[in-house]
Amino acid sequence: MRVLVAYASKHGSTQGIADRIGEDLRQDGHQVDVRPTGKAGHAEEYDAFVVGSAAYAMHWMKDASTFVKRNRSTLEQRPVWFFSSGPLGTDRVDKEGHDVIEASLPKEAQEFAFLRPRDHHVFFGALHFDELGFTGRMLKKMPATRDTIPEGDFHDWEEIDRWAHGIGRELNG
Repeated sequence: MRVLVAYASKHGSTQGIADRIGEDLRQDGHQVDVRPTGKAGHAEEYDAFVVGSAAYAMHWMKDASTFVKRNRSTLEQRPVWFFSSGPLGTDRVDKEGHDVIEASLPKEAQEFAFLRPRDHHVFFGALHFDELGFTGRMLKKMPATRDTIPEGDFHDWEEIDRWAHGIGRELNG
């Protein structure tokens, strides 16, 4: 099956997840293209889609939302999975007892529900202050930031692999 893994990534973390999903789907026997949503090409050339975005302030990046809206008629007719990346840290439950993953589901999960995606999975992301340029360096120096925003790579690659191989099995049907 020909699969497009399309992603929107600001600093590379979501791209890394998309690349890994693409590798896993290739291992499962699928022909896969991994592309930024703004350069994804013609959606009608694909049999299935995995679309993901970094999430900021409970929203996907504009390029990802635009891709879905622009290709609505094609996506409605084919299997589609969504993923988001964003939460930082390793705790699945916050200090108030809320599920961090559930609380991180972007607004687009509801907005694009009409497509009946097979899943919308939220993965932990990564943050490296030095990659944010001047702003990141300033944030790193602020004690309040260091105490509330964890820095590091929080990807759970085993979880990403399980999810992607689940898609691969479903497509192999």
